[in-house]
Amino acid sequence: MAESKNWTPESWRSRPIVQMPDYPDVESLQRVEDRLRNYPPLVFAGEARSLKRTLADASEGRGFLLQGGDCAESFADFHPNTIRDTFRILLQMAVVLTFGGSMPVVKVGRMAGQFAKPRSAPTEMVNGVELPSYRGDMINGAEATLAARLPDPERLVQAYNQAAATLNLLRAFSQGGYANLQSVHQWNLDFLADTPQAHRYNDLANRIDEALSFMAACGVTPELVTQMRETDFYTSHEALHLNYEQALTRVDSTTGDWYDCSAHMLWIGDRTRQLDGAHVEFLRGVGNPLGVKAGPSMPPDDLLRLCDILNPDNEPGRLTVIARMGADQVEAKLPPLVRAIKAEGRKVLWSCDPMHGNTEKVSSGYKTRDFERILAEVKGFFAVHAAEGTYAGGVHFELTGQNVTECIGGAVAVTEDTLGDRYETACDPRLNADQSLELAFLLAGQLRAERDKVRAHAHAQALAAK
Repeated sequence: MAESKNWTPESWRSRPIVQMPDYPDVESLQRVEDRLRNYPPLVFAGEARSLKRTLADASEGRGFLLQGGDCAESFADFHPNTIRDTFRILLQMAVVLTFGGSMPVVKVGRMAGQFAKPRSAPTEMVNGVELPSYRGDMINGAEATLAARLPDPERLVQAYNQAAATLNLLRAFSQGGYANLQSVHQWNLDFLADTPQAHRYNDLANRIDEALSFMAACGVTPELVTQMRETDFYTSHEALHLNYEQALTRVDSTTGDWYDCSAHMLWIGDRTRQLDGAHVEFLRGVGNPLGVKAGPSMPPDDLLRLCDILNPDNEPGRLTVIARMGADQVEAKLPPLVRAIKAEGRKVLWSCDPMHGNTEKVSSGYKTRDFERILAEVKGFFAVHAAEGTYAGGVHFELTGQNVTECIGGAVAVTEDTLGDRYETACDPRLNADQSLELAFLLAGQLRAERDKVRAHAHAQALAAK
């Protein structure tokens, strides 16, 4: 990565900033930052570069990004089973997508750092009382008291410790045998046993078993092929709390470049993508692969300028544009962005976040998302790229491996009346495991069409070269 001009890890502090908490005790915050600077990195620069290479392949249609996890991780719900179940549903989705699309799937969790959330207002009304908004567990508590809602710097240390423990478990799951393809049947969650998606998944698992048996007869086994018994799994979160991000930014000893070692991939939200803002300034200087959320209000010129700032060398795999338009707007608002990027020859990976543009509050008072609208936005996203001759390179979901009732719809239908049965999120509604798996099967069909497009393009190039 070329050295960023006039950038230092603290240069963001001189820029306008939004969505950051106002700490009552600034000196306490400084002491916490000093402690975090001396803590070990959570991830390594070489891992971030490895992810960047796989994202570069996905941007050219030779892979697909599956990014998912909690809306906001919780201190109270921190448990190894929760981590395992989210990891497991992502493994299941990746197997479905890999088998259906015949292409590698890049697995990136919204995990081990997704502790802060942007909010639409600094305060909110709770039971008739105006309180500071809950901004995620690394900043304040969700309890409806003034004491809980005051930002507490010590929460940054707790976020670091929980992220470290989560990463330790994720590495054990991905490298220690749990991800072995011979265990594909064992990944099914107990509460999915009698659902349509479980039956579809078991049918797929049987086909994978047959393929593995054939390969074993030919002498190809997980003991001999690492990729059959292990998987690469990366972490990501929104780089919202810049004091925390700066404290975990390190110089890579092999390249001399700066990396934010809090996660492999960081993204900028639609609320913090100001061209002259602190969040863009900070992330332009680190070597990690980056994402930027693009909502319906983003002008094409702003996206091109963000490419200039965040990816000046036009490096494949460096920048992922995560479109979050809403089902009603994706086919109108996304094409101008795609055309501008294509016309200027910018190297980006296009991903679809069908969650944030489809949030609504229903009469019961719950905030929810409709499965059909989520699916409609995904289909619209693929349709736009098919029409523009570009690649639909990934998806970005808020999901959990738990049996929650937060999003309406799906084959095992959650209704407005049943939302309260297991509505457990502290922030935004998440897809449950059954809904996530159903989406994966629907996506697999889209990927087959994408795969055929890639093959046709390669065939045309081969013919032209003759």
